[in-house]
This record gives sequence, C-alpha cells and structure tokens, in this order.
Amino acid sequence: MSTCTVEDLLIIGSGPAGLTAAIYAARANMHPLVLHGSQPGGQLTTTTRVDNFPGFAQGVEGPDLMQVMEQQALRFGTRIQQETVIKADLTPPVFEVTTEGGCYQSRALIIATGASAKMLGLENEWELYGRGVSVCATCDGFFYKDKDVVVVGGGDTAMEDATFLARFARSVTVVHRRDSLRATPPLQQRARDNERIRFRWNSVVTSIDGTVETGLQGITLENVETGAQEKVECDGLFVAIGHKPNTDLFKGQIKLNEGGFVQTHNHTATTIPGVFAAGDVQDEEFRQAITAAGSGAQAAIQAERFLESLSDRRAAP
Repeated sequence: MSTCTVEDLLIIGSGPAGLTAAIYAARANMHPLVLHGSQPGGQLTTTTRVDNFPGFAQGVEGPDLMQVMEQQALRFGTRIQQETVIKADLTPPVFEVTTEGGCYQSRALIIATGASAKMLGLENEWELYGRGVSVCATCDGFFYKDKDVVVVGGGDTAMEDATFLARFARSVTVVHRRDSLRATPPLQQRARDNERIRFRWNSVVTSIDGTVETGLQGITLENVETGAQEKVECDGLFVAIGHKPNTDLFKGQIKLNEGGFVQTHNHTATTIPGVFAAGDVQDEEFRQAITAAGSGAQAAIQAERFLESLSDRRAAP
C-alpha cells in the first residue's frame, strides 16, 4: 500500500453535519479533508423540497442545498474527495483511514457518516422516493394537507409520525404486520384517540403503485394471516420502521449504543480522544438537517480545541 497522506483533520461524510464541520474547520485554518463516499451530500440529495432549513424563505431542493453547502466549504479551502472508506483504525494518537484508492492519517477525526432509513425492499420505492414515498413526516407532512396517507410501522417513530401527520392529512392509515403495537403505551393511546388515524392490522405493503411522472397513486396490502390482497389509494407513504446508523466501520473500536449509534458525551466527543461524531450517526432522536448541521459546527470547534491542546503539549518545556 502507498504511503498514507497525513492530515490535521479528516471528516468522513458530506451531509449537513460533515459539510458544516468542514466550513467551520476550514475557516479556522485546519485545512480539513472530506471523504464523501458513494452518496455525496447524504440523504438530502434524495429529497425534493426542503422547507424547514433556515435561510430559504421559499424552500430549497435537497440537492441544491447540499451543493450550496459544498461550495461554501470549498470557498474556505476545504478539500473534498469522492472516496469510499473501507477500513478505519481509531487507535490514538494518529487515526488511519483506508479507502478504495488510498490511505489517510489524521490527528483529529470527525465521523459524520449518517444513518440510512430502513426501507420496505420494494421494487420502485426509491424511484418514488420524494414523489409520495417518504421516511420523514416532520420534513414532508406539510405537503399532505387534506390528503390520505399511509404510515408503515408499529413502534414509537410510527406513532409519532402518524400523530404528526394527522395535523395535516385528511386520513392516516397505520399499517402493521402484527395485531399489536410495539410503541410505548402513551404514544399508542395518543394515536388510537385521534379520529383521523385508523389501523390495518396483520398487514404488509407488497407493492407501490405509481411512476416518476404520476407520483405515488396507491399501494397493495396483503393480510399476513389470510393472504388476501387489497388495493389502497393514497397520496403519501411514510416508512417508519427505523434507521440504521452507518457505523459498521467503527464497531469494536468506539462505543456504540444499543441501536448502533455512536455514543457521545460533552456534545460530540466520543470515547476516543480526538474522535468526534456529528449528525445522524449519533442522533437517533431528531435526525433533521438543521440539528445535524449544528452538531457539525460543534464537532469542528471541539476538534480545533483538541488540536490546539496537542500543540500546547508539544510546546511545553
């Protein structure tokens, strides 16, 4: 393997967290290098209109928002390379990252690899993502005013999403493969008490109807006990079966919680000094672009302080 390139600060991931960290780090003369892998810009590049990110009175398309963030990071001297990390060694004091094309070492590292929404595994769900299929009720609920939507799932997220969507939608149908919910009792009761929310028990979505041109037009449900199938017309399909943090690279090296998210303390610090985590990779509750960006800023500031402390120790007599 070729000799590793040595950096002061390496950022893995280029979503709102990673690019905000890069902006702050570059302005602090840390000369960050961002590795953005196979999905530059993160999950926002697969969304359409973003209406809840401050500074865009008329909203902004997800890919456009990430492009502007990237341009801002580049303006201050950030270097961005499209390389997928295949191995990471978080043994201090120098962290080593291996990609498909090279090797990088750094004195400080920000993990901003995000989380991936669990999907249903249906043929055209990604084709209709942002065209009726969504994984974020908070992001997209407003667009379904007086419309009929379906929420898939039976846990806390599904009940929170259903209750939130009921503020806008004409009807919300919760589809769950079992005959009882996994959500906590208070969230279950809140959903059951809402007259706009109804439940389809022992059912799964087997197909999604629609095209890129028409958008989502409906779904097909199958009863898992009888095998009976039924077409259901709807305007929106919200998949709420959980998220998987992109932390496989770091298992066994850094402390993760039960859900696999990086466990942080003191804002973005991890269990390894010099390694920080920001965005959805450590946030299993909010998962918003603005909260990811905020934690990215925190991670960059903390990384700057960490690097300064190393310099101070070297300068001490």
